Amino acid sequence: MKWSEISVHTTNEAIEPVSNILHESGASGVVIEDPADLEKYTSRFGELYDLDPANYPEEGVIVKAYLPQNSFLNETVEEIKGSISSLVNYGIDIGANAVTITEIQEEDWATAWKKYYKPVKISEKVTIAPTWEDYKAVSTDELIIEMDPGMAFGTGTHPTTVLSIQALERFVQKDDVILDVGAGSGILSVASVLLGASTVYAYDLDDVAVQSTKNNAALNGAEHKVKVEQNNLLEGVTQKADVIVANILAEIIVKFPEDAFSLLKPGGYFITSGIIEGKKELVRNSLEKTGFEIVEVNKMEDWILFIARRPEQE
Repeated sequence: MKWSEISVHTTNEAIEPVSNILHESGASGVVIEDPADLEKYTSRFGELYDLDPANYPEEGVIVKAYLPQNSFLNETVEEIKGSISSLVNYGIDIGANAVTITEIQEEDWATAWKKYYKPVKISEKVTIAPTWEDYKAVSTDELIIEMDPGMAFGTGTHPTTVLSIQALERFVQKDDVILDVGAGSGILSVASVLLGASTVYAYDLDDVAVQSTKNNAALNGAEHKVKVEQNNLLEGVTQKADVIVANILAEIIVKFPEDAFSLLKPGGYFITSGIIEGKKELVRNSLEKTGFEIVEVNKMEDWILFIARRPEQE
């Protein structure tokens, strides 16, 4: 079988929505060529192994996906281009927005993309490793999350995910109940379980994300503690939580701070990421207006994470 490689030259800001568009168009996985990966984790938590700088663009990022060649391919590609171009309507910088198509043989497609995914230590305790890497823990308290990029929205090395896992590591306590809003690949749900949560309720509106979360929970032995449901944010949810985490766009975060506040136990934490620098004050104002106390504002590259707390007494 012949495949077509769809390559989108865009910005770091647009990685998540572009990846989602490619998944919805039938791609089972994406490759992200981000030059920041070459140096991102070497200073504090470890390093990425065996990455070749020649595979990465000099500026911006390239998101690649693979689709089988068929009679509908041209129509699918045009729909992809249109959907990506429409992201500007949501205030998302799509950069060069150069979309190219390359024919590739199945035997090359099946293995070539694996060179982009290596084990990476992203926090004091958590290391993310692709399933085909024979990675062993180097310390007794190291937690390894196995990911299969072929069925996930991300491998966990995007700054918004790194910030979220670092925050979860600090604020999740043993036997906590967690709500993961916009679960995507389920990596934050899995991390929460490994960090001691008793139960995680994972919600996503996308049925592909729901299945990805289920798959990755099972892959990491967390399927009995991760309860996955297709749901729009926190609509209709009544489950109280110690921590709520949401790694989604700022425009979505500001739609449900009241729901998050009402579902958090007094003293509970609302961890929100996926926020670009220009939308930081939008989210801050929304959280504070709802009654949250801002505990921390953390940053990696151009991405912001808020740790907000529901007061013990109101």
